[in-house]
Amino acid sequence: MQKKIRKSSTDKSISGVCGGIAEYFGVSSFMVRILFIILPLNILIYIILVNTLHEPPRTL
Repeated sequence: MQKKIRKSSTDKSISGVCGGIAEYFGVSSFMVRILFIILPLNILIYIILVNTLHEPPRTL
């Protein structure tokens, strides 16, 4: 089964994008958040990812 990148349901500050990326690559979400702060065009990239990443599966 192939892993899909999706928003995090547990590690979210705003919408779970950075947490989802961190879970997919197996790194700290803090590192991903720092990269978003440092990168140019970070707001545009984040907005695109918020709208394109899949929602996490619902749990009971």
